[in-house]
Amino acid sequence: MRYDLVIFDNDGVLVDSEPISNRILAAYLTELGHPTTYEDSIRDYLGSAVHRIHDLILERSGKRLPEEFDAVFHGRVFDAFQRDLLPVPGVDEVLRGLDAEGVPYCVASSGSHERIRVALRRTGLYDRFDEKRIFSSQDVGRGKPAPDLFLYAAEVMGVPAERCAVVEDSPLGVRAAVAAGMDVYGYTAMTPGEKMTGATALFSRMDELPALIV
Repeated sequence: MRYDLVIFDNDGVLVDSEPISNRILAAYLTELGHPTTYEDSIRDYLGSAVHRIHDLILERSGKRLPEEFDAVFHGRVFDAFQRDLLPVPGVDEVLRGLDAEGVPYCVASSGSHERIRVALRRTGLYDRFDEKRIFSSQDVGRGKPAPDLFLYAAEVMGVPAERCAVVEDSPLGVRAAVAAGMDVYGYTAMTPGEKMTGATALFSRMDELPALIV
């Protein structure tokens, strides 16, 4: 086997959540007096933990987001997930293929544990990830682009970093994987390939991934 562990990002890689959450985020920030387009949200926040939203708004405006921001934002996102969320096309087949080949995999996401589980349950992917194979930026001190989350997931799974492959769709995630010393495969469905600096390889459809990692 080429790798002993495949680490999947969640949003935009396993579940097609980025269009939903970024539309909601742009609208909510605009509502709070921080005009943000959908394109702005994708550019600035794709693949990041929620603390990055707080940090960038404070840096740019000198104002803090309200105390209830996280709860309101996540509530709106979870409501939309229940109505609209779908798995990324072809990802279930990729996971089934890894199972058949005996290649272990896990999920390591900037999202909260609650968000990851809500998304995986809604899309029918939850049963493929037992509780010991779900990792969140909440588990570590620093989120992406720091390597901490990927290194923590590899450590818990008992696999050296150099034997891990990461599947990511954001520049922040690619940077984190490179910093962790892992090969990283950039999914370009929403992010132009030229922004995935350092990626081991790029792919635009999930059915292209198995040939790269197995």
